Amino acid sequence: MCFSPEADIVAGIVVSGVGVDALRHVKETKEYPLASLPLLLGMHLLVEAYVWWGEADRVPEFVGQAAVWVYLAFALGVLPVLVPVAIMAVEPDGRRRRFLMPVTAVGVGVSALFLASVITGPVSAEIEGCCLSYDTGPGYTGLLGALYVFVTCIPMLASSHRPLVAFGVVNLIAVALLAWLLASGLASLWCAWAAITSVLIAVHLRRAGMPASDRRPVGSDTATG
Repeated sequence: MCFSPEADIVAGIVVSGVGVDALRHVKETKEYPLASLPLLLGMHLLVEAYVWWGEADRVPEFVGQAAVWVYLAFALGVLPVLVPVAIMAVEPDGRRRRFLMPVTAVGVGVSALFLASVITGPVSAEIEGCCLSYDTGPGYTGLLGALYVFVTCIPMLASSHRPLVAFGVVNLIAVALLAWLLASGLASLWCAWAAITSVLIAVHLRRAGMPASDRRPVGSDTATG
């Protein structure tokens, strides 16, 4: 995340708390992949604090390097699969689920390519202005980068659940803007933004767990008669 390790810690604790709340509102097993996203993204921010400290020589070098590896392995190797799988699992519409199947397959391919790059290395991070810049070999530019954006943002836009569509919209806008402003810092800044906006997932799960009589459709101003 931008600014400092302290910012990562504060945001990570808050988002992790949201994640715990999301898991508390799970009603069906199929909701667990989606409910786990805020908690995992919050913990992801906490890991990045160690990347900051490693770059500032405040922790042993091997700790900082391990944090870089864990951070990138999750961002590049887990999210491209977890996001479409989580959305597909809770999607009630059959046509939308069928659309998400090939998206998930693409996500597996993107994940495998990025994870191979992270494993074979070398990977590194450095402080660049107000954020961390990660060197992962193949970057976020080009076809692979476009596919990463596709599999991590588009599944939410295809959802029939409005809070998840909102999550997809804000993250798609953010990733496009950040890629234009600072491509090398995208892994740090976009993942932080995704973590913060994952509160929308908790909102969705809270609403899904409410009795139907207490639920009001998103955007509705008046109750139907």
